Amino acid sequence: MTEHYPFENTPLPYPYDALEPHIDSLTMHLHHDRHLQTYIDNLNEALKNQPKLQALSLVQLILTAPRLPKEIGTPIARNAGGVYNHRFYFDGMQPPAGQGPTGALGAMIAGTYGSFDGFFEKFKAAALSVFGSGYAYLVSGAQGRLSIVTTANQETPLPRGLCPALNIDVWEHAYYLKHYNMRSGYVDDWFHVVNWSAADLRYSACRGR
Repeated sequence: MTEHYPFENTPLPYPYDALEPHIDSLTMHLHHDRHLQTYIDNLNEALKNQPKLQALSLVQLILTAPRLPKEIGTPIARNAGGVYNHRFYFDGMQPPAGQGPTGALGAMIAGTYGSFDGFFEKFKAAALSVFGSGYAYLVSGAQGRLSIVTTANQETPLPRGLCPALNIDVWEHAYYLKHYNMRSGYVDDWFHVVNWSAADLRYSACRGR
């Protein structure tokens, strides 16, 4: 995620139907090609007349936005967060592979939550607790300690000094076509397509900061 203005919608790392039957192809088309594209277009529009900000990466924009005048900072924060959250979500999935947590992340999950089932219960509860729209994140804090946090709308954990390893999008557009308003079933399906190898690499990068 080191791109700069003008931002572009990068392709998914797998075919649109690769997550079937857990996440349907039409949802992936709409979610990636329309919802994410809208955030990219709006972010580019917000930066169009801000040459001093155009060299900043997504992460830098998210961290800088709160210090900007509200009329500039608010649209940048919302749309940069939307691009970051969505890319992190899409890149954190893979075709169903029957995997579980691996490597250092797997060991830390077992040590922190007692077992994968213990982690699953807490992460699902967090995802279901989001009122309205937002995300649940597995993040690394000081000394690699894991915690589960939620964010509203398109906020990210980055301004809290937390380093993300994994996230789930719980906006209704992420699951409504298949699951209607039953978020619980969507969360269960999403666990079948988590890319645990990617999450472990992210966690290792967090520890190396």
